Amino acid sequence: MIQLILSDLDETLLNDDGSINPKNIDAIARFTENGGYFVPNTGRSYKSVFGTLETLGLNKKTQYVVSYNGGAIVALEPDGSEKVIAQHAMPITLARKIFRLGQIQADIDTHIYTLDKLFIYNISPSDKQYMSDRQVPYTAVEGDDLSFLANESPIMKVIFEHPDPAVRERIAASVTSEVGDEVLLTFSSNRYVEFNPKGVDKGVTGLELARILNIKREDTAALGDNLNDAAQIKAAGVGVAVANAKAEIKAIADVVLTTTNNEAAVADFIDHISGTVHD
Repeated sequence: MIQLILSDLDETLLNDDGSINPKNIDAIARFTENGGYFVPNTGRSYKSVFGTLETLGLNKKTQYVVSYNGGAIVALEPDGSEKVIAQHAMPITLARKIFRLGQIQADIDTHIYTLDKLFIYNISPSDKQYMSDRQVPYTAVEGDDLSFLANESPIMKVIFEHPDPAVRERIAASVTSEVGDEVLLTFSSNRYVEFNPKGVDKGVTGLELARILNIKREDTAALGDNLNDAAQIKAAGVGVAVANAKAEIKAIADVVLTTTNNEAAVADFIDHISGTVHD
């Protein structure tokens, strides 16, 4: 019986416009009321999911979030307090190298996530709209001097945004050519190239949370759609691909749903599959 569901957000739980299907809200409420844990496992900051948790009604008791592609696990309390219960940071020297290597042309949009903030350098109009639609707070960085990071919280990851997949591949090649043995490379949302420290991913940290909660691996499920979800889908007891997932994700999933993110795929899994996967 599934006790812990680790779910990606964009293109998995959320509709394309960032809203949540009411069927998902109802199904998640039933699952958690019966003692299950529904945990966002996202590349984003935990601070960016407060609105999502409120919509889901998950802000009324202790709620866990796996953030930054596995960079941290944060416990959020109903009184608004936060407690970091696991943290896998990136050395500032590595973050600076990644940033420098990724600037292969003038229109590269770069994100630097610290534990509690998002800094964006050279934000693109499409990314600005994306952040606005999902109510993601960030601080614009005006220049490429990153010395200010020495006074910030630990760095979780560095990512780059560009609409052209060929450019994203070139960014990936530029970074990994110099620091490939120090980073984990993933792609997401058909717009981002993401870099975490080596050994940090959604799967490793998702199972770390399961151990903290005393939940067996076979009683965990992970839902996703994109390449940065591969680690959690392979690690969980039941790996689940939504219908709109990339072919590479469907190929490694234990369950491939017939419903997309816009068709309440999470509710489909909870209502029709989660209680029967071990029968």
